[in-house]
Amino acid sequence: MEQVDIAIIGGGPAGMAAAIAAHEAGARNVLILERDYRGLGGILNQCIHTGFGIQVFNAELTGPEYAERYADQVRALGIRVELGAMVIDLSPDRVITSVGGGGLSEIRAKAVILAMGCRERPRGALNLPGSRPAGVFTAGTAQKFINLDGYLPGREAVILGSGDIGLIMARRLTLEGARVRAVAELMPYSNGLKRNIVQCLDDFGIPLLLSHTVTRVIGRKRVEGVEISQVGPDLKPVPGSGRHYACDTLLLSVGLIPENELARAAGVALSPATGGAVAGESLQTGVEGIFACGNALHVHDLADGASLEAAQAGRHAACFAAGRSYRLEGALVRAGAGVRYTVPSLVNPANLDGSLKVHFRVNGVYRDHAIAVYFDGVREQRRRARILTPGEMASVVLSRESFAGHPGLREVTLAVEKD
Repeated sequence: MEQVDIAIIGGGPAGMAAAIAAHEAGARNVLILERDYRGLGGILNQCIHTGFGIQVFNAELTGPEYAERYADQVRALGIRVELGAMVIDLSPDRVITSVGGGGLSEIRAKAVILAMGCRERPRGALNLPGSRPAGVFTAGTAQKFINLDGYLPGREAVILGSGDIGLIMARRLTLEGARVRAVAELMPYSNGLKRNIVQCLDDFGIPLLLSHTVTRVIGRKRVEGVEISQVGPDLKPVPGSGRHYACDTLLLSVGLIPENELARAAGVALSPATGGAVAGESLQTGVEGIFACGNALHVHDLADGASLEAAQAGRHAACFAAGRSYRLEGALVRAGAGVRYTVPSLVNPANLDGSLKVHFRVNGVYRDHAIAVYFDGVREQRRRARILTPGEMASVVLSRESFAGHPGLREVTLAVEKD
C-alpha cells in the first residue's frame, strides 16, 4: 500500500489551492487524485466567462485561465497528480481506494482533504409534473454542451431557478442566438449574485419571474412548452395562475449539492443545512485527519472564496501530518435568527493561531439590518449591513482575544437583527 503525507481528492481550484498551501507549509509527499483524465481544473474548464480571480490573483480571468494559473503552480512545485483516478472508497483510518488506468490501488495518507466539489440537483429531485421528453437539461450540462462540445441545446428556452449557473446560461444562450423566454424562481428573491442578475438578465431584457415555478412540462418526444405558475407564501402553486410558454428546452438551475458520498463512507457527520461535512475551525471533520473544503464543504458563490478556504485546509492538513492534533470539540457555532448556516460549525479557541473568519448565509433578503455575534448569550460584536441576500455569502471575523475573554465558552451565535 502506497503511503503519502497528504492526499487530496479532487483537482479543481479548491484541490489545487489546498495542495499548494500544504506544500508551502512543509508537506512534500502530496498527491492530488482527479477523476478527469484530461487535466486539472474541474468545472472551471467549461466556465469561459470572466469574473474569476479578483481576490486571489488581482485580475479578472475566465474559468480556464483561473484554473491554469493554479495548475502552473502545481507543476512548478512538483506536486504529484494522478488523472483519471476515480476514488471509490475512503475509510475512517484514511485509506483511499481508487480505480484508474493502472487498475485498483490503495493509498494510506496521514491526512486527507476532501475537495470533490458539488453536483447539480437533477429533475428527479423536483417531481416536475408532465412527461419526460428530450430537451430537459441541468444548466451545467447545457454549459458543457455549448462551451466544450460545440452543441446548442435548443432554440427557445425557459430556465427554472435563478442560481448563478442558470443566470450565466441565460446570457450564454442568448449570445449563441437562442431565445430565453423567462427565468422562473420559486422564492421571492434570486439565489444568484446581483451582478449576474444585472449582466445576464437585465442587460438582455430577459424577465425574472420571482415566486413562480414550472408546474407542467409539455411534449412527448421533445419539449414543446412549459406551464409557469405563481406560488403563494406557502410556495405552492396558485390555482388558475398558470401561463403557457412555448419552448423546446428547459434548463434546471435549482441548487447545488456537495459531493458527500466519500465523506459519508468515512463516517463523517454531514450538516443538514449544507449537505457537506460538519467541520471545525481548522476545517477538520469529526474524523481525525480528514479535512474538507470548497464546494465539498459548502457551496460557494465565488471560486475565489473556495480557493482561499481550501488553502486554509491545506495548511492545517500539513500541520496535522507533521504531528499537530486538531480535536473537533469546543463551542458550537450556531445559526440564529435570519441565518441559515455557518461554517465552521464548531470552534476550539485553543486551535486558533490568529483570528477566525466565520462564513454564513442568510435565509432571506434583509435591508438595513445588522449582524450580531453572541458568546453564550452575551453580545460580542455587531455591525450594520446595508443588504444581505441568500445568494451572496457573508462573513464575520472573530479575534483570538475575544475568545480569551470567555473561558469555558459553549456557544457562539450569529443572528440578523433590525438596525
